[in-house]
Amino acid sequence: MTDPQTARRAHYATFYGDLPAAGYGVVVGNCQAESVRLVLDSDELPLLRMPPVHELDAADAARLHEVLAGASVLIAQQVKADYHGLPLGTRQLAASLPPSGRAVTFPVVRFTGLYPFQAALHVPGTEEVPPIVAYHDVRTLAEAAGTPARSELSADAVRAEAADSLAELERREQSLDVSISDLFAEPRFELVRTVNHPGNEVILEIGDRVLRALGRPGTATDPGRPLLDVVHAPREPWVIDAWGLDAEPRTGWTLNALPLDPAEVREAHLEWYRQHPDFVRGALERLRPSIERWRR
Repeated sequence: MTDPQTARRAHYATFYGDLPAAGYGVVVGNCQAESVRLVLDSDELPLLRMPPVHELDAADAARLHEVLAGASVLIAQQVKADYHGLPLGTRQLAASLPPSGRAVTFPVVRFTGLYPFQAALHVPGTEEVPPIVAYHDVRTLAEAAGTPARSELSADAVRAEAADSLAELERREQSLDVSISDLFAEPRFELVRTVNHPGNEVILEIGDRVLRALGRPGTATDPGRPLLDVVHAPREPWVIDAWGLDAEPRTGWTLNALPLDPAEVREAHLEWYRQHPDFVRGALERLRPSIERWRR
């Protein structure tokens, strides 16, 4: 039986193994980065598959700088300097490119306008995630904290949540080479499967804009399958009404194409919150503006 570390190195063999002679690139970021890599990888620009940035250890960071020393392109989501105590900041990585290398940055896509009840967050000191789906429902969080919350928001509140989310995305884009916020001017479920899992339409557009920023011809290539497709959040009827969408409500989650009972998720998360009170306190603080919209 193959041990996990060996399996991981085999999965990312192009990153850990022998490097191409020249002309290759690297896409650095979270799970969205791998999807961008998939739509941009080509014979003209081979892109090495590598682990998401939050999984990298000290040896991986050293390897990444070694890889970048021979790369022609770095395509990166913004990463702060000394991320996880390692030299993984975007500028730190770009500094390892050869003089002829190009670096292009694109945003981490996060949009709550279609899922205003949902949060994806980490609280410092609590690295664990809740069971079943690694997302939080602010209504369940409020219940765990003993804070009454509405079951749904008004159309105005949904739009206010979307405006805040879009403003934050636009703010982050100001320092980047590629923006994508304009795609969310008219929200549709096809754009995002969860608050941070964009659909193919968004990933392909990011790919096209990255190529333009690099001054390269061509367009991103649809892989012929849905990307970031493992988890789909509920589609609440009141959200559909708020945006006037032609979409069917879906009250439960979908995981690996199978439906999940929302009551099962809720009970599992309530139990997890009971076991992690520090997380609940930290999450409520970080989500305060959103939580205020849900107060009765």
